[in-house]
Amino acid sequence: QVQLVESGGGLVQAGGSLRLSCVASGRTFSNSAMGWFRQAPGKEREFVATISRGGGRTYYTDSVKGRFTISRDNAKNTMYLQMNSLKPEDTAVYYCATVAPRYSGDYYSTWRAEEYDYWGQGTQVTVSS
Repeated sequence: QVQLVESGGGLVQAGGSLRLSCVASGRTFSNSAMGWFRQAPGKEREFVATISRGGGRTYYTDSVKGRFTISRDNAKNTMYLQMNSLKPEDTAVYYCATVAPRYSGDYYSTWRAEEYDYWGQGTQVTVSS
């Protein structure tokens, strides 16, 4: 059974920073691309960032480019999301997820939620103005 556990969320003022972590277990971590999604109150879940299984390819939604950085440490089975210059519109529950093994490739990563098979429980990020 694959488990993903996020941490690092909290309350921060606009312009501040947070680093989210996602620890994975139950699957060989380095075999899967991974990603971060978020869902704000009253809105649909949206893609934030994705990283290939080796970390060599990343992709971000336009609204976070230049402010967020996704990374991973396969030796620690952990993925990160460094969030800088946070804005009130970044307020949401942030979820990490792992790409299904059938979508393979060293440099494969995806923004498509349907290609992810396991999700964490989420961590709340609140940015005050």
